[in-house]
Amino acid sequence: MNRVLVTRPIPEAGLAVLFPAAAVEISPRPLSQEEVLAKAEGCEAILCQLTDRIGAAVFDLPLLRVVATMSVGTDHLDLAAARARGIAVTNTPGCLTEATAELAWALILATARRLPEAERFLRAGRFRGWDPLLMQGQAVTGKRLGILGAGRIGQEVGRMARGFRMEVLYAARGAKPEFERECGARLAGADEIARTCDVVTVHTPLTPETRHLVDAAFLAKMKPTAILVNTSRGPVVDEAALVDALRQKRVFAAGLDVFEEEPAVHPGLLELENVVLLPHIASATFETRNRMAAMAAENVVAVLAGRPPISPVLPSV
Repeated sequence: MNRVLVTRPIPEAGLAVLFPAAAVEISPRPLSQEEVLAKAEGCEAILCQLTDRIGAAVFDLPLLRVVATMSVGTDHLDLAAARARGIAVTNTPGCLTEATAELAWALILATARRLPEAERFLRAGRFRGWDPLLMQGQAVTGKRLGILGAGRIGQEVGRMARGFRMEVLYAARGAKPEFERECGARLAGADEIARTCDVVTVHTPLTPETRHLVDAAFLAKMKPTAILVNTSRGPVVDEAALVDALRQKRVFAAGLDVFEEEPAVHPGLLELENVVLLPHIASATFETRNRMAAMAAENVVAVLAGRPPISPVLPSV
């Protein structure tokens, strides 16, 4: 029977697909690169997470046929090595679109209206009754939303903006005519988005071109009343520059679900009240995580059965 390494526990929906088709080993905890290499010896498939670094040495394993990541992003995988060796790589696109867009909006509202700060204020026993100057934040209705990266998730965030009657600008490699028709969105450059938008939300993949896309220069162009939200990949935002901008009130607030050196968080961010910090939970709904696990497992089973993968990043050769 084919052997499959699952690099950490996943929802039962995925295991229910794998168990009838393969001998499955599940690591009870996150694995280092060296541990993944050792445990994957003799395996035909690996079902991994975005926290697993899967390098060339793993793709060199003689029996390996497929690596299925339970994520959309693939920056943790050495795709060049996989391509050179003809090993299939799959991901889970589409599963987490709505959940991630919902969380982006949760961060937009939480930062604009200072919700975590207000709750801390109340829990500390400092609330003495209604005050016209207490915890004033920024309105979002009727404001301008800037989307950096208009893929599935970025477009869904734009659709949700219709409920707040927002003008939508987006930056992408090319125009999205259907998105523009549906939401009245307009293609714009990152510079215009930085200068004119009241909310900037980041939805780009992590590539050499997008690393530190939001840097000191970008932040310097933003309005002092604007907020920044990142639910994509941590290194897209220069955290040191963001800390400086938030500390000096050159940006009103930020909401982050991802970090440059995850799980470490820049200590400056932890000191600030005008930033909302979440532990990478954009896809953390029962429905979404079940769909992600099942899709990753279905990709594994398909390749091991000699069928094309369902959602290939790289098809097997």
